[in-house]
Amino acid sequence: MNSYVLNFQEIDKTRLSVIGGKGANLWELSKVPGVKVPKCFCVITEAYKRITGESKELNGLLEELSHLRVEDKEKISKVSKKIRMVIESLSIPKDIQEEIAICLTRLGEKDAYAVRSSATAEDLPTASFAGQQDTYLNIIGLEEVLKHISKCWASLFTERAITYRLQNGFDHLKENISVLVQKMVFSEASGILFTADPVTSNRKALSIDASFGLGEALVLGLVNPDNYKVQSGKVIDKQISSKKLAIYALKNGGTKEQEIEPKMQYRQALTDEQILNLSQIGRNVEKHFGCPQDMEWCLYDDTFYIVQSRPITNLYPIPEANDEEKHVYLSVGHQQMMTDPLKPLGMSLMELVSFGHRFKAGGRLFVDVAQMLASPDRREMLLNSMEQHDPLTKDAMMKIIEKDFIKCLPDDKEEQNDSKNKIKVCRLRIQSCKSKATRQLFLT
Repeated sequence: MNSYVLNFQEIDKTRLSVIGGKGANLWELSKVPGVKVPKCFCVITEAYKRITGESKELNGLLEELSHLRVEDKEKISKVSKKIRMVIESLSIPKDIQEEIAICLTRLGEKDAYAVRSSATAEDLPTASFAGQQDTYLNIIGLEEVLKHISKCWASLFTERAITYRLQNGFDHLKENISVLVQKMVFSEASGILFTADPVTSNRKALSIDASFGLGEALVLGLVNPDNYKVQSGKVIDKQISSKKLAIYALKNGGTKEQEIEPKMQYRQALTDEQILNLSQIGRNVEKHFGCPQDMEWCLYDDTFYIVQSRPITNLYPIPEANDEEKHVYLSVGHQQMMTDPLKPLGMSLMELVSFGHRFKAGGRLFVDVAQMLASPDRREMLLNSMEQHDPLTKDAMMKIIEKDFIKCLPDDKEEQNDSKNKIKVCRLRIQSCKSKATRQLFLT
């Protein structure tokens, strides 16, 4: 007999096609030392495919959807509503219901659960699909769990999910969805942790958003969360917001909005000690996955639970550094008076005729100027050069200098002379490339 439900112990990342991105990442999270993940089971994609594959009405709507474009907003809205209604009306076969009932009995039939969608194109390194499918909190009892599993299946076709797939080139007919039924955490505080600052793209700084109660308030935009910045094991910045609302779980299931007492609104959602503990968990998870992570966390009884982790997909790529030193990468593939950015052949030629370590990232050429900024004389020469070639770049470097990101070393005459000699050599090489044909190579 086919099994349509997997226990948490049976889940692994190699089964992405049947458990979805969120399910695979949760299983990986459970292997990280010191990371607590609420117990769960997974209703795999085969259950969704079996139920939806037998509906002629649904197949006709999916065919209609496949011909729509991002601009067809009204049509997307209408088709989306019809598809979700059809999916929610489909009955779950008895054998699948029985498997779900067995898993609920093992974990606690009367306990509360979070019923969460896990699509196959979700939480990927190239597309996060964050917030595109639905999650339902504090669901109690088999009947309610079954009802909300159907709602999660239907959420594969929300307007926002359809539009996101169209924008990113995913085929609606090839996407499937599983559902995670996870033990509920009755959060005292919750939020989001970025292991790289999403605003500045600083990979060495963590950014934590935190509010009281369940994370739903933050996700729905009902509250302005606190924001904490952590770097090198220290809290370097805190912005405490007025948290007027929170969402809490009801005794018999479901959630409710609740106003926070005025004296509590400006209290930190997390203590400094808790902030540092959470940041260490974040670094451990990032190390395990091998890339910056966007994580959802809950705090209950002074214990952090991680309920989701996905790669941060909007950070600009940077060259890999095999050390803990600070680096400042300066883009040299486009400057004032250049009509086009450097093409690949031009980049290769520039690497041959210039000194210093050159790096490629995001299709552009960069040079690491950290050592130049650390030397008083070379710093001055670099800033003077940028003032002529690209004043905006100079302004950016001045901000780095003002924040003392790169500390200036004592003056070194020998280093100054060496730097000047290198600059002379570089100028001679560039002068040898004066012919029109050679200059054209830079733009080829």
